[in-house]
Amino acid sequence: MTPKLAEKKRITVGQVITPRDLETIAGATVSVPHPEHLVHLQFRRFAGCPVCNLHLRSFVTRHDEIVSAGVREVVVFHSSADELRPHAADLPFAVVADPGKRLYAEFGVESAPRALLDPRAWGAILRGVARDLVPVLRRRRPAPSLLPHGGRTGLPADFLIAPGGHVLARKYGAHADDQWSTEELLTHARAAR
Repeated sequence: MTPKLAEKKRITVGQVITPRDLETIAGATVSVPHPEHLVHLQFRRFAGCPVCNLHLRSFVTRHDEIVSAGVREVVVFHSSADELRPHAADLPFAVVADPGKRLYAEFGVESAPRALLDPRAWGAILRGVARDLVPVLRRRRPAPSLLPHGGRTGLPADFLIAPGGHVLARKYGAHADDQWSTEELLTHARAAR
């Protein structure tokens, strides 16, 4: 998707999204928006992405706090469910496979070489690879594909969605490590209450 095309399709704060039920990699269904809770809809990259793994582990660490704030996590990857399960089955929140990138297109989430070429992403790339290297070498975690479905140049995006479907806040990442921190999410959730 070209930057100008993605820009035209971007979701805006205040926009109401179409309700949908998404199938998780565990075979469950998650509603977006949720009828009672805020939804943090995260768009990540590919199964086993070191930057995504590093980022999502920070959400796992504070998961109870996020749930207590009335937020339900829904994380979308552009990999298949079969590719994702070995990497994400232990996450305590909904993980959705979107190998056709239908949701990515609908929400205006793009791919671009700057995802990896921006120097601001390099530290997270190195930390993520270092964190995952030993478990991969000891075969406790599979290595990411060298040629992941959907490519390596996906950009992250975050949306906070109210029960009625209104987008309360959103962020489109400029590089692979440009997404909300847990603290930023909690700040948005507190402002929404």
